[in-house]
Amino acid sequence: MTVTWLPGGEGAPPRVAYAIGRSVGGAVVRNRLKRRLRAVMGELAGSIPAGAWLVGAGAAAVDMTYDELKASVAEVLSAIASEPAR
Repeated sequence: MTVTWLPGGEGAPPRVAYAIGRSVGGAVVRNRLKRRLRAVMGELAGSIPAGAWLVGAGAAAVDMTYDELKASVAEVLSAIASEPAR
């Protein structure tokens, strides 16, 4: 799981894009994973700051349960939030 963040203007809603490579699986598998990630990010939307977000996932994410996927994304988001501002 990878998350990249580019800070944005205050008050603007976060913008999220997903990067799921072909090595993850066929189109059906990749689209299913994107839908699951969208649902996770929707649940966590209140806790993420404004800006542009790129969420990437590898083949291991396909076999995760929804709760495992959510915990993994939340862990990465909290690591980004705890980094000092540059």
